This record gives sequence, C-alpha cells and structure tokens, in this order.
Amino acid sequence: MAAPFNRRHAVQLGAVIVGGWALGRVVLRTDPNARDLGQSSAVERILGGAGLPTSGPANASVRLAVFTDYLCPACRRAFPAMEGAVRSDGDVRIIYKDWPIFGPVSERAARLALASDEQGIYPAVHRQLMSGRRINDDGMLQKVVTDAGGDWKRAMAYMMTHEQIIAARLYANGQDALAIGLAGTPGYLAGSKLAIGAISEGALVELFARARRAG
Repeated sequence: MAAPFNRRHAVQLGAVIVGGWALGRVVLRTDPNARDLGQSSAVERILGGAGLPTSGPANASVRLAVFTDYLCPACRRAFPAMEGAVRSDGDVRIIYKDWPIFGPVSERAARLALASDEQGIYPAVHRQLMSGRRINDDGMLQKVVTDAGGDWKRAMAYMMTHEQIIAARLYANGQDALAIGLAGTPGYLAGSKLAIGAISEGALVELFARARRAG
C-alpha cells in the first residue's frame, strides 16, 4: 500500500518541482560533475533495482539508475545522449526510476509505463514517451503502447488492478531520489557516482568510466 502523503512530503515535492523546472532549462553539459555517494544503504537499494524495469546485461560492470519524468525538458533533451552512451559502452545495465514531478499528466504516463512492464515492453514505451510528442491525453498513451507492440486494454487493466503497487513504487522512487540529494530530474546514479541534470553522451561515457574506477 502506498505511504500517506503528508505536509512534509508536500513541501519536499514543491521544492523538487521547482528544482526540476530549473534543471529542465539547462543545456547539455559536457562534464558529468559527479558526486561520490559512497556505499550507502540508499545507493545499494537503488542499484538493486528490486521490482523495477531494467534493460541491458544482467551481469554488466556498471549499473545505472536513471531518475526521469516524461514531461521534463532536460530528460527528453538528454535521452538520446544516454541511449548513445549506453549503446556504445555495451556493458551498462539501466534501472529505470520513474519520478513524475511535473504533475498529473506525467504521473499518468509513469503509471502506464510501469504497467507496460508486465508485457515486457517497458523500454520501448519509455523510449517513445521520451522521444515522441509530449503526452497530453490517453489517446497518445494508447498509441505509444500499441506502437511498442503491447495490448492497450491489458495495460489499462493491469494499471487498475495493481494501482496500489504502482503508486507505492512511484512513492519509493521519490523517496530514493530525495535520499541521494536529487533536487529534480534527470539524475544519473552510476555505481556510487551521481550526476544531475542534462549531460552529453561524452559526459555519460566519462561517468561510466568513473563508476568503474570507483567500483
């Protein structure tokens, strides 16, 4: 069951939305400017990826947790760079941490994306939501699911019957983001190295190298 949303959480979320908006206006950076978080329990929990969508080799030498929002301008701007860096490296496992901080539309998209994981199409859905037109209604979400090879009615049914599980997962993602000091999206946790904001493909490649050196 999802944890209760109290005033403290509302204040935290308000600050995050402001931070997310600010990060969303940042251009792609060429320096990852990563912080080393060490081997904290939060880092271990996040990189464990329990119950979350993933892609890439299960035994990859780098695990990359990506905190994103489908309406976040910086997330969308940086997405091709992330895909390019992961593809060129070939030894990175992505852990997707949907963190919808831009309002009800982004939360609806995140819930639908998580529901699509049951059909094994989350990475394809995620890619379309990040790179296609901005979502504004269920008609667009339906097209995203069907274009990814999924069944819309099945996804909707799963989202409804597993509503509390999905809500709890999104809440946990938000708590994990706050635990490692994220003030908005996107955030990239590669091993113990955390980079924040829109960074270039080269900067992500460097982030992976730093994670391996610290490994």
